[in-house]
Amino acid sequence: MSAPWLVLDRVSKVYGDGASAVVAVREVSMELQGGRFVLLMGPSGSGKTTLLMLMGCLLKPTRGRLFLFEHEVSALDERTLPFLRRRYIGFVFQTFNLFPALTAMENVELALNLKGINGREAQRRALALLARVGLRDRLHFLPRDLSGGEKQRVALARALAGDPPILLADEPTGMLDSRTGRQIVELLADLARVEGRLVFMVTHDQRVRDLADDILFMEDGSLVARESAGDLRELVSRREGR
Repeated sequence: MSAPWLVLDRVSKVYGDGASAVVAVREVSMELQGGRFVLLMGPSGSGKTTLLMLMGCLLKPTRGRLFLFEHEVSALDERTLPFLRRRYIGFVFQTFNLFPALTAMENVELALNLKGINGREAQRRALALLARVGLRDRLHFLPRDLSGGEKQRVALARALAGDPPILLADEPTGMLDSRTGRQIVELLADLARVEGRLVFMVTHDQRVRDLADDILFMEDGSLVARESAGDLRELVSRREGR
């Protein structure tokens, strides 16, 4: 088995001090590898988004150690974290975060520019990325002229700028209808299984559990359970008599 890409060793995140301290993430340990689509589920306020921000090097742990491709993130200074994010991680958010005055193509090109890719090469890659997410015919549309699902596809293409091995998605179906949301999750699963990326998604959407390789459950800042979605799919097939 290859070395894990992302390792958390008893990671905690605490806000505040003394009696007013709030433990958002409590001694979480896990190892994650490429080619897997992992869901993180749990009630609101359970620490899911904080954990995702720790994994994405947007926050540093208060205690414990976090390794990203053998870089010990918890031991690095703040100036180094943007380099790790640019090199290894793409983010997908619930609210799309597209620039309203830029077309779909320009939104993706800008992300490529920030990673040092410019000119015709940026245009070529932006076109390929938008085609990858099924938006070849929407290149020159502004966000206001796109549906919610199309906006999320642009956001996903932008997250893939620079070809990051890890994608972190925070409630990417939260503003979408069930059919469109499932299409987005199917695309994320495909990016993991076909392209070998690690895709880690925070969600409340119970309807997409069957698409995951692993499902983690979080409560009060701690991981409390783990489920293999393969076992879940087998159980559903038996119940349906397949």
